[in-house]
Amino acid sequence: MSDIDRNQFLIDHEPYYRPVSNEVALYEAAYAARMPVMLKGPTGCGKTRFVEYMAWKLGKPLITVACNEDMTAS
Repeated sequence: MSDIDRNQFLIDHEPYYRPVSNEVALYEAAYAARMPVMLKGPTGCGKTRFVEYMAWKLGKPLITVACNEDMTAS
């Protein structure tokens, strides 16, 4: 992100997130090992909220794209 101000994509406040299991530790371990993570679940189950929380916790910028069946490649 050298050409873009990465600070505009940082989460500046702690998002509300309540862990339900060990997902935070698993994500941190995957991040430390540079392993990709794929989140899968129905609409509204908390995937985006979890990723926002982890981006905030790790101090990383986050850009989200809403993907659904109406989205095209163009």
